[in-house]
Amino acid sequence: MRRKPRTVSPVDRARGRSRHGRGGRSSVTGPDLAPVITRAETFDRIVGDSAHYLVGLWPEELAGVVFQVADMPTDQSLPDRLPRWRVDRDARRVTLFRIPVERVTRSPEKDDTDKRIVIETAVFRAVGELIDKDPWDLAPDRYRHW
Repeated sequence: MRRKPRTVSPVDRARGRSRHGRGGRSSVTGPDLAPVITRAETFDRIVGDSAHYLVGLWPEELAGVVFQVADMPTDQSLPDRLPRWRVDRDARRVTLFRIPVERVTRSPEKDDTDKRIVIETAVFRAVGELIDKDPWDLAPDRYRHW
């Protein structure tokens, strides 16, 4: 038994693209609210801010250093522990791995400030490893106000 081809009017086609004939969909936040910022975007921003701060403090030592963010390490030859960053001195590159760093903050008691400090600490430790300095010596007055 052959089926007849169904003809669809332009009105039906338009209604088929919306949800239950209610019209087009808008963003979740609506026109009056700011767009939702994802955890990955927040992580990238904090890494960028921290790197910019450190480059301002150590311009000669960090000249030409590239800061990258990756979700997870892709090497098959991983050590026993999952690394939170990778430093390549030859290529002058620091790569921070978002998921391992964020997993440190997986606790209901932690707020946005605590998460930011964990991310900044990872950046400081990676840069300290790159230029052979103690992370606390990179910006000794950074957290003195707490």
